[in-house]
Amino acid sequence: MVRETFTKMKSKRDEKKPDMNAAMYESLAKVTMTRKDFAFFSTLIQKRCGIKMPDEKKTMLESRLRKRLRHLGLKSFREYLEYVDSSTGMNSELVSMIDVVTTNKTDFFREPSHFNYLYSRTLPVLTKEYGAGTGRDLKLWSAGCSTGEEPYTLAMVLSDYSRLQEKISFRIFGTDISTQVLEKARRAVYAAEKVETVSTDMKKRYLLKSKDQSKKQVRIVPGLRQLVEFGRLNFLDNNYGINTPFDIIFCRNVLIYFDRDNQRAILGKILKHLIPGGYLFTGHSETLHSLNLPLELKAPSVYRKD
Repeated sequence: MVRETFTKMKSKRDEKKPDMNAAMYESLAKVTMTRKDFAFFSTLIQKRCGIKMPDEKKTMLESRLRKRLRHLGLKSFREYLEYVDSSTGMNSELVSMIDVVTTNKTDFFREPSHFNYLYSRTLPVLTKEYGAGTGRDLKLWSAGCSTGEEPYTLAMVLSDYSRLQEKISFRIFGTDISTQVLEKARRAVYAAEKVETVSTDMKKRYLLKSKDQSKKQVRIVPGLRQLVEFGRLNFLDNNYGINTPFDIIFCRNVLIYFDRDNQRAILGKILKHLIPGGYLFTGHSETLHSLNLPLELKAPSVYRKD
């Protein structure tokens, strides 16, 4: 990741830069994307990462890609299009473009019924029938993990289960297409308001408050961070490069961004990495109806592989 350091200079020449930057910022704010350019970007985004970009997303796409125009010093979406469409741009810019385009909405304990089911139903079954977590590590995959709230929530739930119910060992793997959110996930630092959904007991056990009281930040404790590994993955890749068979996969609120054919293809690849009898959790707004997959519905948006 490129890190830029901005140093304020005191010369009269440099004192003019803020005005120039402000003028450029104001100028870019007025730049709009033609329908033809939008069609190019939407096709490229869907081809490269499978994310649907219908017409109603045009304003959102304009707003997000302006960040890349400012960063690269470009004056129009046409210039940016030509750069991205070049061999140099494809190699150096595509990942950055995807970073700003992808939506990364997530929370700790989002859709809490899933974590209740995991604790009370899934873990007892897997430990009893497969010895998972007792004779071997229980392995979980958070597919589309964003900034890490979901895999760290899983780590809290499994740690509590091991402490209160049955001693288990586990590993969690989190993946996302965005390199930016993965960096945040690895740092595991969150605004205090982001952890309001975490119980008081769990906060005491699994979160550290910042020594700087003015920052109002918390960080996941080292013991929990060590149980979670992160990596970049594009759902459209033919080979995910994963050799680990997983007992539990969380792939929630991700499939809604793909068309039906891509949903079927992605789930087919994901299920290759789920053990027979393993559990798949999807988002409550997602349906697998008519996809003809080897899954049995066990609870709302909770499936078990045949």
